[in-house]
Amino acid sequence: MGSSHHLLLFLMFLHYAVGSTKSCVKVLPDSSGNIVVEVGKDFTATCHLLEGSAYTSDDIEWLLNNVSIAKQFYRKINETSVSVTIGITSDMSGLLLCKAAKTSLSYVPECKYGIFLRTGYPPLKPKNLSCIAVQEDKDFSPYLNCSWDTGLRNPLIDTNYIVNVHGLDKPLKAVCNQRLARSCIVDLETFPNHMYLTLSVEVKNVLGSEKSEELQNEASYFAKPNPPLNVQVLAEVNFPTCLMVTWNHPIDRTTLKLSYVIKYRKAASDVWIEVPERFTGGNIESFRLQSLEPYTQYVVQMRCIGENNSSYWSNWSARVTNSTAEAKPASAPDLWRIIQPTSNSRNITLMWKAPVKANGKILVYNLNISQDNEMFGSHYIRADELSQMYSLELPRRKTVSIEITVNNSVGVSPKATLFIPRSDNELPGVEDMSWSVRDKKLQVKWTAVRPHHPALHLSEYLLEWVKTELPVDWQRVPNNVTITTLNADLEKFRRYNISVYPIYKYFSHQMWHLQAGRPVTRPAYIQQGIPSEGPTVTVTKSKKNSAELTWKEIPLDSQQGFITNYTIFYAIGNTKQWKSVTVGPDVHSHVLTDLASETDYVVNVVVSTEVGATKGMDCTFKTMKYGDGEVEVIVVVVCLSFLFLSVFFIMLCLRKREVIKKLLWPQVPDPSDSSIAHWSPDFPVKADLPKEDVSVVEVDVFDGKSLCEEDKGVLPLKKDKYLSEEHSSGIGGSSCMSSPRHSVSDSDEGDSGQTTASTVQYSSVLASGYKGQTPSHQPPVFARSESTQPLLDCEEHPDHLNDSHSKSSYFRRGRELEPECEETFCPVQEEEASPATEDPPASSLSYMPQQSGYRPQ
Repeated sequence: MGSSHHLLLFLMFLHYAVGSTKSCVKVLPDSSGNIVVEVGKDFTATCHLLEGSAYTSDDIEWLLNNVSIAKQFYRKINETSVSVTIGITSDMSGLLLCKAAKTSLSYVPECKYGIFLRTGYPPLKPKNLSCIAVQEDKDFSPYLNCSWDTGLRNPLIDTNYIVNVHGLDKPLKAVCNQRLARSCIVDLETFPNHMYLTLSVEVKNVLGSEKSEELQNEASYFAKPNPPLNVQVLAEVNFPTCLMVTWNHPIDRTTLKLSYVIKYRKAASDVWIEVPERFTGGNIESFRLQSLEPYTQYVVQMRCIGENNSSYWSNWSARVTNSTAEAKPASAPDLWRIIQPTSNSRNITLMWKAPVKANGKILVYNLNISQDNEMFGSHYIRADELSQMYSLELPRRKTVSIEITVNNSVGVSPKATLFIPRSDNELPGVEDMSWSVRDKKLQVKWTAVRPHHPALHLSEYLLEWVKTELPVDWQRVPNNVTITTLNADLEKFRRYNISVYPIYKYFSHQMWHLQAGRPVTRPAYIQQGIPSEGPTVTVTKSKKNSAELTWKEIPLDSQQGFITNYTIFYAIGNTKQWKSVTVGPDVHSHVLTDLASETDYVVNVVVSTEVGATKGMDCTFKTMKYGDGEVEVIVVVVCLSFLFLSVFFIMLCLRKREVIKKLLWPQVPDPSDSSIAHWSPDFPVKADLPKEDVSVVEVDVFDGKSLCEEDKGVLPLKKDKYLSEEHSSGIGGSSCMSSPRHSVSDSDEGDSGQTTASTVQYSSVLASGYKGQTPSHQPPVFARSESTQPLLDCEEHPDHLNDSHSKSSYFRRGRELEPECEETFCPVQEEEASPATEDPPASSLSYMPQQSGYRPQ
């Protein structure tokens, strides 16, 4: 509990136990301070009513931290005393209160008295006591630091720890007043070298006390020296497998005799090797490390301890690093090749690694190449060149033997050889090669190969791994191994091609040759992932109901795993109602079918691996309106239909040419062929034709007088005018039927400049009958024409016709005006008139134009 809570409870205790002078009860045990009770045990308190109290034992109630205690824990002693027994737990620290009160009489004051309880545990016995005095300068410190194990239980109450030191001139004690003290420092004033000491620790609190086991030993056993001083590691030129280690004593031998321990390791390794202290005891300050590897860096550390383990171990000294001297290379370089066949030759790339035991800095590589047992060339390649490769071209029928050695400052290494046979002389390879991932490493397994020839000996296996391009790495394993783990840190999400080669050994031309067999290669991933990019799809052909899609294979570096399938998603426009098609990992084109014509589509391709999938970019396309051949069929049908209609129309025109001619170009009678053109009163055209005359009457629309009333002297002057108008009319026959009407003024000048024509329907007088008939004496019948050509005045005013007979002018094409016939013509006109009830023959009407609309009367 917090100090504020303790203070509050203490004030309450003072109020109830001390401050309340009118209390009528008393609690036993009683104390002005805390009553410590042990956790896990029962505690009993008794409440007594004082003499003169108005209460009885039935009125007593117990409360712990203002919480009433159940009656079952009460025990009535007599009428004035009641005790309570409770089991103590660690959370029961607080005020235990006895209260006497009557519930029915509220005016009687309550009586209260309480005590304060403090729970706790008795101390545990200290264990594992140890004391140490560290070295300061050239001697040990007088301060002895002792520590112990108090256990895991908290005593909950104040506890004292006392360290006792015996064996000195006078006993010493060091007291540490802490609840959970685990260490304490004892001031010895002077470190007691070569003296025998006894140490112990005692722990006490109100609930009990405990004492540790005594620790007895010579004072040096409690001392801890410093590490060796000035540790150095020296290389020896003539001893490439040795290093000399030197140091200085950290403390005088009269104070403490020391033994030393040296540990060392390769700088590239985590494995330490220790030299036992028995080899470094006594008063020595140097030691030679032997059986080391030449030209190898080593790390050395030292520490010391009193002889016969008579003190604590010192700390380790600082690390010191140095390298052994160079020696002649002890192993050959590792030589390998890559063969790339071409049409007529083979491109060979030689690669090598430095010897495992180079024993020094490599200065140069010596490369000797022989073709068909004849020296082809020697090459010296400096080791500081960046690329340890050499390329050459070899014919298919040639064999090549390669030797390589390395030089350092001391000597030359053993040689490594490699034999490349003719291209048609391959040796068998392994079978059933597989791989798996174990502990984030690639493990390769294969079936052992058995040479098919007794002269062949299986020397070893070579495992090669390469990313999408050079460089290549490899490792060799013994011939009795068929499963191994690649010693390489392969990159995640990168594809590697793993190959296994059996290496054969055979004797030929007085020397041993090494030749690789046929490889078995598998792609592998140390860890697969999701493709880093998706395919880019393009539409190569879009048809009416189908579309051909193509996409390129994702680059190997972007695949990040084995592709399991491609999924094509497509939808119409922005509907996003996707349909999908899944194809294999080796398919890079697909034809979508059952598409709607003339429709916009959105398509994308999703590439999937065993881990996940990645979506490519969307591509839009539109299907065609017509399918293959539909446009050509439509064009052919249209052309054939047009050709058929053209032929049909031409044939129709040829067959109905007369009808079309009449529709387009109406037949206009030729006035020269008209009967009236050749008609004469004295000479009829034909004897059997009915006589037919046309009278022409001109009426002046201005004065209402007939032309016949004009002076006959003007007729010769107008004859040419009427003749010209006859020909210009385009109809012919009679001037009355064709010439426009003109009004003649009283003066001659009006005839030339002021003539006015009135367009009226003209009439013709039918005076003749049918063939062989004599016209009866009937009045002349007029037939009204619907022609819009202008009529003569005599046609417009038939009432003046009889009066104008004597003065009418008759014109006939090709003849002069004959005034003498005027008297005989007009009567004959009347006499030869046909009955109106009979139709004239068609020949009698041949002079009438088509548009005249003639209707026989």
